[in-house]
Amino acid sequence: MRRGEVVKGSKTALVTGASTGIGRQYAEQLAALGYNLVIVSRTKELLDKAASEIEATHGVKVTVLAKDLATTTAAEELFAWTKENGHTIDVLINNAGMFSHCDIINTPTERIIRAITLHDITNTILCRLFAADMAERGGGHILNMSSYSIWMPWPGLALYSASKAYLKSFSVAFSKEVRDKNVKVTAVCPAGIATDLYGLSKKWQGIGLKIHALSTPRFCARRGLNSLWKGRRCVVPDWWMRLLIPICQALPGFVIKWLRNFTYKWQC
Repeated sequence: MRRGEVVKGSKTALVTGASTGIGRQYAEQLAALGYNLVIVSRTKELLDKAASEIEATHGVKVTVLAKDLATTTAAEELFAWTKENGHTIDVLINNAGMFSHCDIINTPTERIIRAITLHDITNTILCRLFAADMAERGGGHILNMSSYSIWMPWPGLALYSASKAYLKSFSVAFSKEVRDKNVKVTAVCPAGIATDLYGLSKKWQGIGLKIHALSTPRFCARRGLNSLWKGRRCVVPDWWMRLLIPICQALPGFVIKWLRNFTYKWQC
């Protein structure tokens, strides 16, 4: 059997932000490995479409839940819903996220609260609840989507990079806490991915792929899951981007200033 593969329908994975992009690829690849799915995002129409396509392709059961996860009660509500509906979660993929490229003083307070709640509060509580449940049953797997931007705390990315930096730090420490309970936790820190998250047009996504500035969601999800099965605590999917981390951290002030001036027109 392939790494991570199970007898079809014998285990269940929960994927947040699963209707499009990287989350959809996590769902597809877990279904291909035999997992039934619970997929969660805000838009029911997209979830229903994804569910019908995945079921038709892979022959597994897919349950959908349309839910806004950027609220302080979302994690407990989602956990309770899985229990009430008889879903035993063996793999948790915390993928739902929101991008923000804007100076903090120009960012609406509501967006700040929603980003920190979604990336940090919801994911932390989901990890706490599902990991405890997994530990009681003998183990499980949790994957948290952080970001390469944690090494790029540049102007305009303060909110996004800081909230993702928390998630990476939390995941690494939490993985050490639950390792002896046979619960594996991995933080994935991808660089640019060709999705709609950043507001790039399909044309620019295609250009980014051609020059290898962006990777595909499928590649990111595959590397993320492989790292999860291996028990790695943190992974940057693109090996060449790992080489650039010291450079990102050591950029001089005049380069940061140029980047700010160059990218300011795209802030929103």
